[in-house]
Amino acid sequence: MRMQSIAATVLVTLGIAGWWLHCPAPQMAVEADEAMLAPTPPMGWNSWDSYGTTINEEDFKANAKWFARYLKPFGWQYVVVDMEWFVTNPTPEGNSKTSQFSIDEYGRYVPAVNRFPSAANGAGFKPLADYTHALGLKFGIHILRGIPKEAVAKNLPIAGSNAHAADITYKKEACPWNPDNYALQTTRLDAQAYYDSILRLYANWGVDFIKADCVSSRPYNGDDIRMLSEALRKTERPIVLSLSPGEAPAEKIDELRRYSQLWRISDDVWDLWHSDVAYPQGLGDQFPRIIKWVPMVEQGHWPDADMLPVGYLGPAPGWGKPRQTRLTHDEQRTLLTLWSVMRSPLMVGANLTKNDQWTTSLLTNPEVIGVDQRPSENPQVTATEASVVWTALTDAQSKKIVAVFNLKDEKQKIHYEWKKIGIEPRKYTLRNLWEHTEEEDVASLDVTLPPHGSVLYRASH
Repeated sequence: MRMQSIAATVLVTLGIAGWWLHCPAPQMAVEADEAMLAPTPPMGWNSWDSYGTTINEEDFKANAKWFARYLKPFGWQYVVVDMEWFVTNPTPEGNSKTSQFSIDEYGRYVPAVNRFPSAANGAGFKPLADYTHALGLKFGIHILRGIPKEAVAKNLPIAGSNAHAADITYKKEACPWNPDNYALQTTRLDAQAYYDSILRLYANWGVDFIKADCVSSRPYNGDDIRMLSEALRKTERPIVLSLSPGEAPAEKIDELRRYSQLWRISDDVWDLWHSDVAYPQGLGDQFPRIIKWVPMVEQGHWPDADMLPVGYLGPAPGWGKPRQTRLTHDEQRTLLTLWSVMRSPLMVGANLTKNDQWTTSLLTNPEVIGVDQRPSENPQVTATEASVVWTALTDAQSKKIVAVFNLKDEKQKIHYEWKKIGIEPRKYTLRNLWEHTEEEDVASLDVTLPPHGSVLYRASH
């Protein structure tokens, strides 16, 4: 029944008889300055899956150092401190009503010095950003929309404005799942001044990536997104804007592209195949969403399928107990394959310092990464209740990417004539991008896959 429900959702999403989706080629007409911020899907590491809100300077540096040594050579760039880095008494899952905060005299969050000692004496995250940049990496942080309740309680002045914190808020919680902030009165110019002030501060620290949370769904907050984008523009620093959580509303695609570089298409995805609740979501639950969003992929603007909960998730994951990921090796390959054919951003959640050789190999396969990072066109998806087959033109339309996914809980054999999946009938050479092997003169698609397994080919002739 579980597999049937997933497949049924896929078929509803496709919305046409025959279970076929003919997706138009990605639109490439974007403004040059926007495209330059994220010309390919960003690839990086985020602290949430392994540290929740407890990440500290020592742990961050250890992961960044490992990242620079092992992942950077394969094109990975960003290392991101996730939420509540300003809380002095963090709990792994965050969002606690007993949190104690570190803010400056203008009501702006600053790093908790007991967790980030280099932030002392007003240095903020600049020393940590400098450390990151010295490794040849880019530095990111998480923020929440709104203004700290503590800033409102103290009625602190707004930098660059004559207003004070209490003047620009409704005293209404900004986020339904987090009690830290009040919502801003977005119609006030002084509210823009507050966003200007925090992003000017963060730009001065050397931040390269902002994950803005509680803006893109439940509910969608277009005014805050616009204001954050405007504030980033004013800094004159090239900072990527990532919107969270999801699902972002597809009908707002023009705004999402105009004001951000990536946006989430679901709630948090964790290390399970299927979930019956909104939080968390599972890998298998992403198929219908990815199929829905892939026609809206365009260079410089990327629908984000969420993080990669692979490897060791600990010592304090944002959800659940410390553990080795519960996804099987086959499911982890399916995760990377699905994200790559969609061209989703890739953000690793593992505690990298505890990576084993297999997890490292999963993240450093240049042929699979290349599918995510190089353009592809005219994707076509063929879905049944048991499987999904994805094909797309690549390498200047001279070759095809072919991905096959087993949605079933047991092993199955999958067969298709090439014509049935949108490929010209002839014999092909299939390059297995995971195994780095080739099979010549292949006249049809025939593959046996393990439960929730997948295969990723490049077909040429």
